[in-house]
Amino acid sequence: MKTARARFERRRLGGAFAFHGSASVLSLLFLTPFIVAFLGSFRRGQEASSPPIPPWPTNGFSLDAYRTLDTFGSGILQHTLNSLIVSLATVVLTVLVSLLAGYGFSRYRFPLKNVLFILLMATLMIPFQSILTPLFIMLARMGLNNSLVGLILVYVTLQLPFSVFMMRNAFDAVPKEIEDAARVDGIGDIRLLTRVLLPLVMPGVATVAIFAFLNAWNEFLAALILLSSNDKYTLPVLMTAVRVGRLGSINWGAVQAGVVVMIIPCLIVFLLLQRYYMRGLTAGAVK
Repeated sequence: MKTARARFERRRLGGAFAFHGSASVLSLLFLTPFIVAFLGSFRRGQEASSPPIPPWPTNGFSLDAYRTLDTFGSGILQHTLNSLIVSLATVVLTVLVSLLAGYGFSRYRFPLKNVLFILLMATLMIPFQSILTPLFIMLARMGLNNSLVGLILVYVTLQLPFSVFMMRNAFDAVPKEIEDAARVDGIGDIRLLTRVLLPLVMPGVATVAIFAFLNAWNEFLAALILLSSNDKYTLPVLMTAVRVGRLGSINWGAVQAGVVVMIIPCLIVFLLLQRYYMRGLTAGAVK
């Protein structure tokens, strides 16, 4: 009896060790490029152009790469502010519209409801690049070309199909009995949505917010085409100038510093909302 239990404990400990050891190795493999970029961003001028072996600065840590990065465009602070404005506004508008639309598709009955939802989902099959020219013309006629407002509206439009789908699934996962009980107490639609249902669909809201922020923060093509003023460019557009360099000379330290600047907000947003992330993705999958 004791021998069998001892063998079981050894197998359990061996399995746990193998699992955590494999997970640690895979995590290290995924984190290595970020660690190398982070350490490389603190190298001095000439050293930053050498191969990253060893990855840490051998001549002492320096902020030269970040100072060089600030000389591109209108400065790193201005372009970071542009990206933050665009990304946060995209998140707010996307969450607001998809929350209302998802609630409507989940709870209300109206003519052609399923047809409209299918048409909304069908827009996911349209390549974004194929509608850039019509979007450019529309924004120009509306006076929103070369403006962050126009770029925000484009990003929100691109995010809505997936976001509405996520929010409808999130509302479908909430038992209707909760809503019926709230209505019996005399709660109206708006209070019902904000006071009762919103806390229950927070995983879906967090998932929509994460996807909207990451896509808006990292998007390059629309920002490059729809913006023409240097002081309105977002970080991805700035990074192309850093990557191309001046007169064919590339400052890899500045490139790595830009990578670090772009990674940090994404990590912060994901770490703050990651506990809701998986629950949001699986909302409505199991009844």
